[in-house]
Amino acid sequence: MLSDSEAAELLSFLTPGTRPDVKGHTTSYILGLSGNRDGCRFLRTKPDLIAALFALTSDPSIAIAKDCYHILINLSADETLHQVLVTDIGMVPTLVRNLKDPQYHFSDQICTILSNLTRHEKTCKILFKVLQEELGLARLVDMLCMEAYNPHAKLHYLAPLLSNLTQLPDARRFLMDKDRCVVQRLLPFTQFHASAVRRGGVIGVLRNCCFDYANHEWLLSERVDILPFLLLPLAGPEELSDEDNEGLPVDLQYLPEDKKREEDPDIRKMLLETLMLLTATKDGRQTLKDKNVYVIMREFHRWETNPKVTSACEKLVEVLIGDEPEQGMENLLEVNIPQDVEEKLKEADAKEQQELETQEERTEKQQKAEQME
Repeated sequence: MLSDSEAAELLSFLTPGTRPDVKGHTTSYILGLSGNRDGCRFLRTKPDLIAALFALTSDPSIAIAKDCYHILINLSADETLHQVLVTDIGMVPTLVRNLKDPQYHFSDQICTILSNLTRHEKTCKILFKVLQEELGLARLVDMLCMEAYNPHAKLHYLAPLLSNLTQLPDARRFLMDKDRCVVQRLLPFTQFHASAVRRGGVIGVLRNCCFDYANHEWLLSERVDILPFLLLPLAGPEELSDEDNEGLPVDLQYLPEDKKREEDPDIRKMLLETLMLLTATKDGRQTLKDKNVYVIMREFHRWETNPKVTSACEKLVEVLIGDEPEQGMENLLEVNIPQDVEEKLKEADAKEQQELETQEERTEKQQKAEQME
């Protein structure tokens, strides 16, 4: 690793007046350094270097500015640097102001940095406050829903950013304000084929919103109608009987022969987890049963090959076909589980996870063997 004198020499090259080629070589070197954990941890001890790199994000050279942003992306992915980036250097207000500019060339990089910084609740709270002051959650949602907001950036990572923000109750309250139309605007992006990042981020938002069980009735009502948007990515082209079709939401009836399911297994699992959350309340369970969700899950289970996703599907099916919980335990999110039972459940989950990973390894080995043949 670099000595203090070598770090000081690097810092001397990171000034606006330094020759562009020298600056370029320096930022390129630090970019390589930031690509591994040891390099990131070293840079954590050199806030002056990071501050100089952040200042060079406005350098006239596109290549130098891009290098600096990629360094900040690498650093922001390491939670131990969040204090330095957010508090010591205080770069978030500038990042948010640049993000707001519809002509800014590095907005995608900013989205990624902000998404990284909001993964953990502590820094997420700090960023949420700054975002509200500099941008506002309403404007953030507008930017996400306007695909042509910035011609120089796709802004797909606004969706994971919003998903991270909804770990906070205040952000969820805004999205599910019944006097606004916010969460409804996000629903079509559950099938946004151009980007798995945007799809997954929006579904993460919906999943977080479903933790607030007091809003389940509203989310499932005609005012929001969340259910078809969660089910459609899981539905396939299978021909169903008239009886099965008639019980389904209209958008799920008589799907075309070329209907494809969500291709990303992590997103499929998130969709199932969101549906599972909606079964936490008695009214939610009844709605999913009345809407014939079991039929979609039955066909999905036959199609699914990923063990983790299959397991999530089976848990949902158990709730859909099982008996109602006894009186006083209807709300599954409010049930107090004794500590000894909770520990046993955790052990069972860990064992199941281990078995799934072992099964995945066997499947992967089998697939490799078949390819070699």
